[in-house]
Amino acid sequence: MIQSRTHNCGQLRISEAGEKVTLVGFYDNMRKVSRNLGFLILRDFYGVTQIVIETEEMMAKLNGVNNESTLSITGIVRERSSKNASLPTGEIEVVPEEIKVLGKCIYNELPFEINRSKEADEATRLKYRYLDLRNPEVKSRIVLRSKIVSELRSRMTEHDFLEITTPILTCSSPEGARDYLVPSRNHPGKFYALPQAPQQFKQLLMTSGFDRYFQIAPCFRDEDARADRSPGEFYQLDMEMAFATQEDVFSVIEDVLPPVFAKYGTYKTASKAPFKRISYKDAMERYGSDKPDLRIDLELQDVTDVMADCGFGPFEGQKIKAIVVDDFTATRKVIDKICADVEVQSGNKAYWFKVDESGELAGGIAKFLQDRKEKVMEALSLKPGDFVGLTAGKLLDAQKTAGVLRKFLGIASEKHRKTDCYEFCWIVDFPMYEIGEESGELEFCHNPFSMPQGGMEALMTKDPLDIYAYQYDLVCNGVELSSGAVRNHDPEIMVKAFQIVGLDEEHVKAKFPAMYNAFCYGAPPHAGIAPGVDRMVMLIAGEESIREIIPFPMNKTAQDVMMGAPSEVDEKQLRDVHIKIDIPEKEV
Repeated sequence: MIQSRTHNCGQLRISEAGEKVTLVGFYDNMRKVSRNLGFLILRDFYGVTQIVIETEEMMAKLNGVNNESTLSITGIVRERSSKNASLPTGEIEVVPEEIKVLGKCIYNELPFEINRSKEADEATRLKYRYLDLRNPEVKSRIVLRSKIVSELRSRMTEHDFLEITTPILTCSSPEGARDYLVPSRNHPGKFYALPQAPQQFKQLLMTSGFDRYFQIAPCFRDEDARADRSPGEFYQLDMEMAFATQEDVFSVIEDVLPPVFAKYGTYKTASKAPFKRISYKDAMERYGSDKPDLRIDLELQDVTDVMADCGFGPFEGQKIKAIVVDDFTATRKVIDKICADVEVQSGNKAYWFKVDESGELAGGIAKFLQDRKEKVMEALSLKPGDFVGLTAGKLLDAQKTAGVLRKFLGIASEKHRKTDCYEFCWIVDFPMYEIGEESGELEFCHNPFSMPQGGMEALMTKDPLDIYAYQYDLVCNGVELSSGAVRNHDPEIMVKAFQIVGLDEEHVKAKFPAMYNAFCYGAPPHAGIAPGVDRMVMLIAGEESIREIIPFPMNKTAQDVMMGAPSEVDEKQLRDVHIKIDIPEKEV
C-alpha cells in the first residue's frame, strides 16, 4: 500500500494481528467510555477499522478534533474480544501509538450525518456534495458507474471499435434541443456551440475511412430535468459502423449490453439476443408507448366500435382504448389514485368498470354499458373478477393515456409485472415525418440524418406521412436508452429529404457544410446508436433518480449549487468576448 499508509481501512484481518500498521482516513465517530477509553471508527474509501483508545495521552490528541477530520494512525493490530461479523475488519482492532491530524474539520456540526445523507433534502445534498459522497452508499454508485464504463469500453474494444474523441467546441447544429453557446474572443459576434451529440463528427469519421468508432461522449443540451434526464450535461456510449446495416448495429448492442446489466445489475437476468422487435405503430397500438415496459404483460385493446355510442360524453366521436386486468382486487381508493395519477402524468382522464362475482358490470362507467353488456363482455373476453381501464380521445391521445394507465395498473397488479429482470426491446420502423404538435406543419419525426426506407423512390412517390425510416430506439424496462439510425449518406437523397420539409439544398449546404461536402466524395453506408450511460447506470443500480449516479449533478433548474454556476462574470470578461448584457427589468 502507498499514500503514507501500510494498509487501507477495509484490509486488515486476523492474520495481521501483532503487526504495526499505519492507517489514514476520516474520523467517522467515537464511542467514548471514559477519559482513557474510547472506540474510534476510522473510515476511508475502502472501509472502516475500529481504533481502541486506551490511554489519556491518546485521548488528549483527539480533544477538540471534530468528526470528519482526517487522521493518520499508527499502531498495533490485535484480535477483538467482541467481534463484529458484519464488517470485513470485524475480527481486529488497532491500538494506536501515534495519532496525527492531517486535515481538521473546523465545524462542530455537519449539514447532515454522513451515513444518513440520503435522508437530507436534495438542495442540501447537492450544496455539500463532497460530504454526501463520503457516504459509502452514495459513493458506491459512483464506483459502480466507473466499473460499468470500464466494462463497456472493454467490450467495445473486443468488437474492434476504436475509441476516438471528437471536438467539444463546434458549430451550432439542430439536434432537437437548445444549444449551449460559447462566444468567440477572436471572431467578434460569432459563437461556438457545445455538441448536443457527436453526430456529424462520427459520420465524418466513417466518411474518412474509419470502420468502427466509439467513445464515452459528453453531450450538452439546454433542456429541463426529469427523473431520467440530467439538465445540461450527460454521457453516451456513442458508436458508428461503416458499411453497416440496422442488423449489424443490433448484433453489437445485443452482445455488449446484456452481460454488463447481468453482471452489475440489481437484477441478475437480462434479455438475450435477439431482443424483441416492435414497430413504432404496433408499440403505440399494443402498449400505448414507444418505450414499453415489457415486464408488464398487459396490452391495449380497441373498443371504439363497441363503446363510442354508449351515451358517455367523453367517448362520443373519440377513439377508445381498454386494458383488461384479470383478478384485480384493488380497493376503490387505489383505483381512484391510479386514475388521478394517470391524469397528472398524461393530462387526460382514465375511466373504468369491473365485472363482479355475479358477472354483472359494476362501478365506474358501468351504467352506460348495461344495454350492450353482452357485446362488451364478448369483445374483451371478460369474466367475473376482471377490471377494465379505459381511455378516450384522438388516436394518439387515447393511446398515450392508455400507455400511462397500463404502467400504473401493472405496478398495482403484481401478477402482471415481473420485477427481477431487464427486458430489452427494439422499437423499429419509425415514421420519417410527422405533423408537428406546435407548428402544425410537416417535420422530421426523429433524426434528419436517417435513411428513408425505400430511398429516393419512396421520397419521390409516397405520401411523406407513409414513409418509414431506418430509425430505431433501444428500450429497457420502459426507459428509452437510445435512438439510432442507418444514416442518409447520399447527398441527393439528403437534399430531397430536407426539401420535403421546406428546406432547400442551400439550407443543407449552409447548416451541414462539412458533412454534405464529405458525402459528395463517396461515403460508405453507415449506421450507429448512442445508449445513454447515465440512464444505463441508473437502471443497473436500481435508482429512481439519475442524479444519484452522477458525481456532481446539477439540480432540477440546471444550477450547480455547490460551485455557484451559472454565475455572473465581470465586465472585462464580457468585453473580451464582445458581449453586452441587456436583461429587461422585472415589473413590480
